[in-house]
Amino acid sequence: MSLYDKNIGAEKKASLEFAEQSREAEWKYPSFALEIFHGKVDWPLIHPFPVQSAQDKRKGDAFLEKLGTFLKNNLDPNAVDQTGIIPENVIKGLAGLGAFAIKVPEKYGGLGMSQVNYNRAIHLVSSYCGSTAVLLSAHQSIGVPQPLKLFGTEEQKAKYLPMFAKGAISAFALTEAQAGSDPRRMTTTATPVEDGKYFLINGEKLWCTNGNIAQVIVVMAVTPPKVVNGKEHKQITAFIVETNTPGFEVVHRCMFMGLHGIQNGILRFNNVKVPRENIILGEGEGLKLALMTLNTGRLTLPAASTGIAKWCLRVARQWSKERQQWGAAIGEHESVAVKIGYIASHTFAMDAVTWLTSAMADDKNKDIRLEAAIAKYFCTYHSWLIADETLQIRGGSGYEQQQSLKARGEKDWPVERVLRDVRINQIIEGTSEIMHLFIAREALDPHLARLKPLLSGKTSTAVKLKSIGHLLSYYLTWYPKLWLPPGPAPQIHPRLKAHAVYLQHSSQRLARTIFHRMLRYQKKMEAKQALLNRLVDIGVELFVMAAVCAYAHHLAQNENKHVLDLADLYSRTARERIDRLLRLEQHNSDRQNIAVARAALACELEWMENDIVKT
Repeated sequence: MSLYDKNIGAEKKASLEFAEQSREAEWKYPSFALEIFHGKVDWPLIHPFPVQSAQDKRKGDAFLEKLGTFLKNNLDPNAVDQTGIIPENVIKGLAGLGAFAIKVPEKYGGLGMSQVNYNRAIHLVSSYCGSTAVLLSAHQSIGVPQPLKLFGTEEQKAKYLPMFAKGAISAFALTEAQAGSDPRRMTTTATPVEDGKYFLINGEKLWCTNGNIAQVIVVMAVTPPKVVNGKEHKQITAFIVETNTPGFEVVHRCMFMGLHGIQNGILRFNNVKVPRENIILGEGEGLKLALMTLNTGRLTLPAASTGIAKWCLRVARQWSKERQQWGAAIGEHESVAVKIGYIASHTFAMDAVTWLTSAMADDKNKDIRLEAAIAKYFCTYHSWLIADETLQIRGGSGYEQQQSLKARGEKDWPVERVLRDVRINQIIEGTSEIMHLFIAREALDPHLARLKPLLSGKTSTAVKLKSIGHLLSYYLTWYPKLWLPPGPAPQIHPRLKAHAVYLQHSSQRLARTIFHRMLRYQKKMEAKQALLNRLVDIGVELFVMAAVCAYAHHLAQNENKHVLDLADLYSRTARERIDRLLRLEQHNSDRQNIAVARAALACELEWMENDIVKT
């Protein structure tokens, strides 16, 4: 059920309803993040911190050693950035290692690795070459192998998965020029022919990573609508399309600010004939497939972001020790030291979130839709800030290109390239803005499910009265608990105990605040995006703090140096942000911001655009 009111345009209302029809409607398994938004820190779900088994780790270690050695000996990431090409011998070498079938089960010729080991591989590659990491992840995180693993028939798996074990590359074609985050605007069609035995696909797809070189693609297309209660419902269906099929064409290669080596373009489909058996999951189930694939697919981005952050930490540390200014190494000056503290503590937090959510994905008994979205949002946001701070620490040499640095005998760390490459992570697989809305919608889901009968105009009076009884019964028990002292803190290291207590109290305060705002705004809550963003950010910080505390407690038992210092620093800075967000929830400039934005959009601020070269 959507949170919209009469003031929202019909177009937006239709898009919200369409997306709502495809989302997962139930919570079959527990979600640690969901509980945080509802006033409970369910520590047993994450503490003790999940540990990779020794056997699984050995398997991953062996592959990572081969992968890292191969990349160092065969791939020059700076040449990839300059030429825009990942060499053919590198792609073939990666295929020979099984890098295009990391999670493909061994029965189909793949490596059969866990999500943790897959993310370890992407983490490693991302620290070296962003374009190569995207080649591998676009193929395996959301490309054909992942939806096939989740939803494919045995016949589909037997036909296609062995192809990836041999090095075939895949892609995922969803976005169109007018249909990005709003799939209801999709215009690519799949028309049934020959009594429905085949479909003819027509249309264009935009920004399809790997699409220019893929042998197999998942294509989302509009199939004939279904009529339910006299009303047509648009249907989006997922098809497996082999790119050697007549009518398929790559019409343009897109080039970007960073990631110059990725093969991303516009794909055209002109009466591309696809058999019905190439439908994945079912007719009309394409958007549902996309959303569920992304739950796990998004986890690649935290892993990649953490690998980049660790590389930045290494560069910032080395340069801060070597570079002398005003009689001392720059790292000894507080302005730089504070930056290094931020980089180190937030890289540690990203590490905790990455491996916690990866383990949850392997568990299969936890719902990770919220956890994956939080991990994606948090890690991509901070990896960008970390790369930016690293460039600032490096100064002019950070802004200078690698080949120029090398030519004059300077340390040639490619910070400038890394900054360009990492920026896209806040956009792909759900922008940070979409992640805010997604997290808010899923976090509010239990409240909305209880309110649904009351908000629906189709509900009878008798059912509404019964629903009011259920609501009173639940909330008269739940709400008072949010004001009572929480249960005892978990068995956690003494240095982390105060943070654990803060977590529990703040989770209760967040739940109360959400409930109060829902009572105040009711159906208008969806339109209060600035408010929702702050509430989501509080929940994100609490989730990450919990992951950090559980991770640090686990690592401290192995006497890792300064683990508790890192966890304490991150938690302190997170608490500062949470307290600020809670203050802003009461006193903010939202109204003034929106008023100025409306003035700008109404062209009333055009006078500020004077004295520029207008293009």
